Amino acid sequence: MKPRKAALERNTRETQIRVALNLDGSGVARIRTGVPFLDHMLDLLARHALCDLEVKARGDLEVDYHHLVEDLGIALGEAVRRALGDKKGLARYGFALLPMDECLARAALDFSGRPFLVYRVKTVRKRIRDFDVALVREFMQGFANAAQCNLHLELLYGDEPHHLAEALFKALAKALDMAKRRDPRVRGVPSTKGAL
Repeated sequence: MKPRKAALERNTRETQIRVALNLDGSGVARIRTGVPFLDHMLDLLARHALCDLEVKARGDLEVDYHHLVEDLGIALGEAVRRALGDKKGLARYGFALLPMDECLARAALDFSGRPFLVYRVKTVRKRIRDFDVALVREFMQGFANAAQCNLHLELLYGDEPHHLAEALFKALAKALDMAKRRDPRVRGVPSTKGAL
């Protein structure tokens, strides 16, 4: 079968982003965003979703990380949507319950064509070095909108900021790995409507 790939550029006055994605890869990642923590999260997303991912990004980091993090979510979501193509034979749904030390995260994903994010995450500590944990939500919102997926993320418990962010990204990765799979039993688009 032909690998499902997408490459795109997203350039604004605030960010310049290039993304290359192979949904049928092996988890190889080459990430350079200028934000080390974000590089780490995108690397583990690719590895655990078994996608090959290349990201080169620059942003107005002197302002803050918000524009870059949000736009990376949008760019990656768009790459996923394009790589999925017509969605014929797609498993469509994916979910994961993922532990990361004291944290437990849950993710559920549906490539429905109807973007929606439910994000239930509370934390006491707000920063990982200079990275604002609230930006994880901004990434996920951009991803859900651009991928046109329904994404539910929940932190069931835990509070160490690095662990909770990692648990959420890994849970998304495992749900993505499940939802992007081709299912030979599915004929056409996996919807009673005949379209996604």
